[in-house]
Amino acid sequence: MLKVGLTGGLASGKTLVGEALAGSGCLLIQADELGHEALEPGGEAYGAVVREFGREILTSDGLIDRTRLGTLVFGSPEQLARLNALVHPPVVRREEALIAEFAAREPRGIAVVEAAILIETGSYKRFDRMILVWCTEEQQVERALRRGGALEADVRARISRQMPLEEKRKFADFVIDTSGQKEDTLRQARAVYEALRRIQT
Repeated sequence: MLKVGLTGGLASGKTLVGEALAGSGCLLIQADELGHEALEPGGEAYGAVVREFGREILTSDGLIDRTRLGTLVFGSPEQLARLNALVHPPVVRREEALIAEFAAREPRGIAVVEAAILIETGSYKRFDRMILVWCTEEQQVERALRRGGALEADVRARISRQMPLEEKRKFADFVIDTSGQKEDTLRQARAVYEALRRIQT
């Protein structure tokens, strides 16, 4: 069982690469999705986050408004660290449970966890190999704005608070350059999959 971390900056192409690896047969675990589940009413982090950040982050039907919460924390490294401290542990527990289930079914399988801050949180140490997805900062901004609902100043501010991609390279076993055509990214993802599979044999 090989545990692989997949990381990169905001809008750098992690999801595309993750889905390509899943298409090759890897188990793909998206930490963002697990984080959203942990923040839902009844989720492990819901009560603690509401107590920490106040009921003004809730919608009228009692859901955590992630946009409102994001606006609150992304301007403050201290607030962001507090949020991560509440959400990160249940996300890791969910990841490990999914990996254990997969390992029981596929002892020679490859599990890939996609998350933006694996290196910043120290989680990279849990993995056998690390993949970094890379593109230029201008491409990150352009792609993030294409998603809609984002302001350029906010996107640049979020990127500036993440560890620079060049710094993350030091932790990576594989780097996938997503700055070119989609087909080129997919070709690199297939090559990385083949390399991971060789490690397993």
